[in-house]
Amino acid sequence: MKTQLNPYIGFKNNARAAMEFYQSVFGGKVLVNTFKDFNVPVGPDESNLIMHSVLEAENGIKFMAADSPARMEYKTGTSINLALTGDNAAELRSYFEKLSAGGKISQPLTKADWGDTFGMCTDKFGIDWYVNIIAQKP
Repeated sequence: MKTQLNPYIGFKNNARAAMEFYQSVFGGKVLVNTFKDFNVPVGPDESNLIMHSVLEAENGIKFMAADSPARMEYKTGTSINLALTGDNAAELRSYFEKLSAGGKISQPLTKADWGDTFGMCTDKFGIDWYVNIIAQKP
């Protein structure tokens, strides 16, 4: 799989409704995973919030979204990140290293609960990046 660049939008407790709306606009399929699906610890009323969702429309439009749990800062309209996704580990690790140089790593590239390798960083210009290396299938 070639590396893809996708917008990743953060919401506060309404990612599911937003993705259903965007699906009504663009068509396609929405895949949804909650914090509970991956046993990620969050507040008592947050386990069914969206940890990750992706909309893939038939015309090639693709973007992702998630809810921001209470422990994460959230500002309406400013929670948009860029997500690099693919299976070329060397390429994606290189991007992560270069993007984080002079910036800040908020989560090092590590094995994630969903099986892939995932990391988050903010580049020196203040842009937030997610890097997801898809696990090789046995």
